[in-house]
Amino acid sequence: MTGSVHDPPVGLEPVGPDNWRDCAEVAVAPGQEAFVAPVTRYLALCAYDEGPWRPYAVRAAGAADRPVVGFVMGGVDDDDGSFWVGGLVIDAGRQRQGYGRGTVEALVALARAGGHDVVRLSYEPRNHAARSLYAALGFVETTERAGDEIVAERRVR
Repeated sequence: MTGSVHDPPVGLEPVGPDNWRDCAEVAVAPGQEAFVAPVTRYLALCAYDEGPWRPYAVRAAGAADRPVVGFVMGGVDDDDGSFWVGGLVIDAGRQRQGYGRGTVEALVALARAGGHDVVRLSYEPRNHAARSLYAALGFVETTERAGDEIVAERRVR
């Protein structure tokens, strides 16, 4: 963690028959569509691509009904064993409440528990909000690119 003594305000739950519809309803705020794909595209990628991605519903922790507030994918790079965060989408009505930060921290904890040394992610250079969030969480930009996106990483061991 990055010094926080509190648990993230989220719980991660594998996507399945009981929650995929809630995930598919998650949508970003206007103007953010250039930075992430619709959740339905990420769900299809996880279901039909033979890549490493596993989908997670992001639920608000401690809420009575624990609503789905976002979606994210996690996966392990077969080449170097690094854990990747991808497709992070927090619903427009739930942004700026700590759910993005909590989601990344929950995935960092998952990676650490799985024995991974590095967590990586990528983002569009124009996505200043993502760049600021990830830098605040200890991610450092590398010279690597994933397509047109900047790759950043955080050592967790």
